[in-house]
Amino acid sequence: MTVRRPTGFERRSAPPTGSRLRGRARSDMETAGIPGVVLAGGRSSRMGGDDKAFRALGGRPALRYPLEALRRQCVAVAINANRAPERYAEFAAPVVADPVPGQPGPLAGILAAMLWAREKGWERVLTAPCDAPFLPPDLARRLAAASGRAGRPAIVATAGRDGPITHPATGLWPARLAEDLAAALEAGDRKVRNWAGRHDPALAVFPESEANAFANLNAPEDWEAAEARLRNGQTVGD
Repeated sequence: MTVRRPTGFERRSAPPTGSRLRGRARSDMETAGIPGVVLAGGRSSRMGGDDKAFRALGGRPALRYPLEALRRQCVAVAINANRAPERYAEFAAPVVADPVPGQPGPLAGILAAMLWAREKGWERVLTAPCDAPFLPPDLARRLAAASGRAGRPAIVATAGRDGPITHPATGLWPARLAEDLAAALEAGDRKVRNWAGRHDPALAVFPESEANAFANLNAPEDWEAAEARLRNGQTVGD
């Protein structure tokens, strides 16, 4: 495979923050230099091929919600997309295509994000899907805290009755794993969970009450529920 340039999970909690001033400084250090990429490069097969990034939600393209959430937390943002990149001009963000053919899914988008981040000089990158309109405002901070100083991959999970429920497309990834991920894609791996599990990822565990922040919109009823939440006053990061 030619790359074009552009499972055990461990729960980890953030250390005590101390005073508000020290907590703010620590949070700034944890998230300094973290760019974010919204994954919009899939086929949207569960939506009949309809491009979810541009589907209206609250009168705006769905992509705008996670993109704005990441802009508030990340040093820079980009969009992973594979169809008609000129359509994304309104979002004022770089568009990075999958570096492998066939639109194999979010794992290829994560590779695109890694390569873009590394080219720009960043050591890690945060990814989130385009159909996650309610990302929390402390997503980057909590992923960075879970990752720790060793710079492990970290993925989001929500507390569940039978243990954490993972949402692996939303994660923080070391750019140094790009070659390993490219090899995995070449070998036919398509599951983010499977590949991440081989790299001892930490979990940033959010409470069960925040599970809707990471729920993807894969069916008409999901979009209807998201519209209702917006009508009830829920905004990005709530």
